[in-house]
Amino acid sequence: MTISLQYTNITVNDVDESVSFYRDALGLEVRNDVASGGHRWVTLGSEEQPELGIVLSEPHAGRSQADGDTLQELVTKGVLGPIVFWTDDLDATFETLRAAGAEVLQEPIDQPWGPRDAAFRDPSGNMIRITQASV
Repeated sequence: MTISLQYTNITVNDVDESVSFYRDALGLEVRNDVASGGHRWVTLGSEEQPELGIVLSEPHAGRSQADGDTLQELVTKGVLGPIVFWTDDLDATFETLRAAGAEVLQEPIDQPWGPRDAAFRDPSGNMIRITQASV
């Protein structure tokens, strides 16, 4: 049996603003943009991993009002789990994100458990970690 991750959802406050961040600052490409019932789901991914993607949507997209309100509160607080990306050049990626205005949480450092990484917040407050294998 073979199993692999196809996509994961990232809840954002503003889909357009977030598409700009993930596309322009991180370099992901838009693969699909679906509108339904006044909401949107936008799938992005990288050329290097065509089988894997992220889906951006607002808290109320496809959820009840109560669930959307609860999720909105968690997104606003920035307490949802981090989204971790890998790069082959952490310093260049860090500078690209900083130049794009991303909120820096941690500059690149070598972690005691192995990888070199940095951390940012996306426009909605989600923590984004960028990691690079130690050399």
